[in-house]
Order: sequence, then C-alpha cells, then structure tokens
Amino acid sequence: MYISTRGNFEEVTASEAIRLGMVPTGGLFVPAELPSLSREEILEMQGKPYQETARRVMSLFLPDFLPEEINDCVEKAYNENNFDHASIAPLFRLDSHTYFLELWHGPTAAFKDIALQLMPHLLSLALQKAGVKRKIAILVATSGDTGKAALEGFKNVPGIKIIVFYPYGGVSRVQELQMTATDGFNTYAVAVRGNFDDCQNSVKEIFADEEFKKILAGKSYELSSANSINWGRLLPQVVYYFRAYLNLLEKKEIIPGERINFVVPTGNFGNILAGWYAGRMGLPINKLICASNENKVLTDFFQSGIYDRNREFKQTSSPSMDILISSNLERFLFEISNHCAGKINRWMTALKETGRFDVDTGTRQAMEQIIAAGFAVEEETLSAIEEVFETGGYLLDTHTAVGFKVYQKYLAATGDKSKTVICATASPFKFSSSVLQAIKGKDYLSGKDEFGILQELSRLSKIPVHPGLRNLEAKPVLHRTVCERKEIKAQVEKILGI
Repeated sequence: MYISTRGNFEEVTASEAIRLGMVPTGGLFVPAELPSLSREEILEMQGKPYQETARRVMSLFLPDFLPEEINDCVEKAYNENNFDHASIAPLFRLDSHTYFLELWHGPTAAFKDIALQLMPHLLSLALQKAGVKRKIAILVATSGDTGKAALEGFKNVPGIKIIVFYPYGGVSRVQELQMTATDGFNTYAVAVRGNFDDCQNSVKEIFADEEFKKILAGKSYELSSANSINWGRLLPQVVYYFRAYLNLLEKKEIIPGERINFVVPTGNFGNILAGWYAGRMGLPINKLICASNENKVLTDFFQSGIYDRNREFKQTSSPSMDILISSNLERFLFEISNHCAGKINRWMTALKETGRFDVDTGTRQAMEQIIAAGFAVEEETLSAIEEVFETGGYLLDTHTAVGFKVYQKYLAATGDKSKTVICATASPFKFSSSVLQAIKGKDYLSGKDEFGILQELSRLSKIPVHPGLRNLEAKPVLHRTVCERKEIKAQVEKILGI
C-alpha cells in the first residue's frame, strides 16, 4: 500500500498511487513498507537481461498488477525499437574505479526515457483497474528532458491528453525543438515566461485546486502527472541501479557484497532518490553523491541542514538541473525521518511561506550516513568535458560533467577509492554547443548553428549523432504557444476545452 508523506490521505494501492500522480490533498505517495532483496536474490539476477531485472524489482512494488501485466509493460518499453543499445543502460569503464552508466539510449537521448517509455503502460493499466471512464489530462513541468520524454511516451495514447510546460528561453534549442516538433493527436507544448520552478509550482497549484478538479470532472477529465512526483515515474529508475551493480559483478569488477558509490547529477532529486530506494532494498551502496550545478540549493542543504531557495536563479549549460525547489526531497525526508508526517508538514509549510526550512540534528545525521553532496561551476563543467575527452576519449554531456567534477572533489576530500558509477544522464549531442565549446573553444562555434554543431561534434568524436536528434531541424514546429506564469491554468482550460 502507499501512504502520503503528509499523513493527510487514506492508504491506496500501487495502481491508485500511479493513477492519482500526487496526493490530492497535497504531498507525495510512498510505499508504506519497503520490500527487500537478500544478497542471494540479487546475485541470482546476474547474467539476466535488463528486462528481467525490471520485472523482478518492479513487481515487488506493484502487488495489484499481475505478473503478465508487468511483463507486457516491460516488453513494450524496453525493446530495440525504443532503445539503440541492447543493454538499455550499458556501463562504460573510464578507469579502475570510475564508470559511467549510460542512461541516454532511449528515443529522446536522456535518462527520463527509461521511466517514460514504461510509465504510460502502467498508467493505462491503472486506469483500467480503477474502472475510470473519464479522460486523463497529464500535466508536466519540465526543465528540458522530461518534457520530450513524456510527450514521446504518451503520444497517441487513447483517452489521454498531455500538456508540457517549459521555461521560455530556459532550455537548449535542441530540447525546445524536440518538444515543439512533437506530433501526435494528444500532445501540447507550452513555453512559459519564467523558470522551471514557476512551471512546477503552477502545476502543483493546479493539482491542489479542488474546485478546478471538480470543474474538470464535470467535463469528464481527471488530472495525472508524468513528473517524478508520480510513483510510476520514479519506480522504473530504481531498476538501473541494480543493473549497474549486476553489470560490475558480471565483469568481475567487484565481488559479491562489495559496496559501491553512485554519483547522480540531480535537480528535482528523483534520480538520486531512486538510488536511495535501491540501497534500502538491499543493494550494497556506500555513498550516494548528489551533484549540483551553480543552482546548488541541494549541496547547501546537505552540508548545512538548511534548505533555502531564496537565492539568485542561474541559467547554466546544464539546464535540467536549473532547479531551486526539489520536489522529491520531500519523499526522502519522510523516509529518513521514519515517516514523520508532522515534520514534513512543518518543513513544507515553512518552505511555501518563507522559502526555507531547517531540519533537526537527528535528520541531518541520518542524511550524512548515505548522502555526500557537491557542486561544479560552469568553468569546471566545461573543463571536465575536455579532460575526459582528451584523456579517456569519452564524451560527456554537461550534466554528466557536473557529476564527474563533483566526484573528483569528493575523491580528493575523502580518498574513498570505492568503485564509483556516475550516472550519465544525457547524450553529449543533446547539449552539443557546450560540449563542442569545451573541447575546441568558444571561437570554434562561430558561424555554426546548433545543427551544424551537432554534425561537427559527430565528426570530431567519430560518434554518430543520436538517432533521436538526427534531422531535427527539418521537422515542422507544431507548438508555438508562449504564456505568462499566471496564464498556465488558462492554457490548461483552453487546451481541454473547459
């Protein structure tokens, strides 16, 4: 069963938690109890394909889904039509203790694909199980990658409309074109004059607006979410932490039971939270290293115990991490404080009213046991790309470069030589301008548009452009709406015909 982080809603089944997206009265759904896997059970998954690991791990969280239903979802999501690598999430060895987990082999070249190729199938089943006759309106706030991955995942799914809101001028040209060129009878992309937090907060406000939901119900619509606030989006991400560990075992890089580190570039805290859940289930994790860019609200929080979003918002070359309100942190705090809804309510109220909160000493000590945190500035991000390419012949995107730089700092500070997996969250071609600038200098970009830069990066690296990004400039722009933050709700009404 699933419960609210704020103790304000009845227990629900897994399918209900996925259907609802977030707790209707505010808060997020989490499992009432976490399943676990013994060392033997984890070792039994060695040598099995990604699909088998997904079935095994996810079934533990989805007791009201039949095994054949889970299998069907997995087969529809993880296949050669959707992913350009048979391993789904292959591991690249940089040196004797550093590895990159490539999470960008899906249709939109970003790690969100791994969850969003599967989630629509889970949601469709959840609707069937609930006997829901109403149409579903999926609302998504994106800082770049989630939007296209969600649009692609839910495209042409009957009974569902998906509306994506993204910061106008706050995503790369490639990211924007990926969204605005999306076809499908049920897809909508809207640019918002503001930043990601403006988009995310507006979507949260709509979800919490009971009067508006009644109006939607009268028009036969029900809201749901594809952001990582939805458990159905977060759960598939737990799988690749297990697969990475199993991959290291299979390659004889580690011995059974050996603890490893994961470095996770993160903004909304969903990706790293999935790793934390994997650890709680029994995966031998030493440290989860939370990597931030110059919007380092999470780094400051883990180092001080004070979460404070009252700061300058910076646009960086790693835009998917340009976030000051990390929604999934609420789940983590609820778990780490032993399901104390009272604390969560106090902290989230303070965050909403004052923009900050601070946790107690016990909570901070519990966090320090598993989480390390650091950040990288723009210059460090670009130098990391250059360094890895020059010394290892491996190309990083800007977000993964943040992770690599933060890991270097962690290693220098701690001397911790545990085998370490860095989550490579996007294809380098998705942020080709910054990547090319890093390896050839800013002057090299002169006279080249973003698509010429894509081809030049491919030529220099001898790596083909990711299939999801090829010929993007030739596709017609189908979504041109731009609105103010205060107009987001009106856009939802207009699109749904309310």
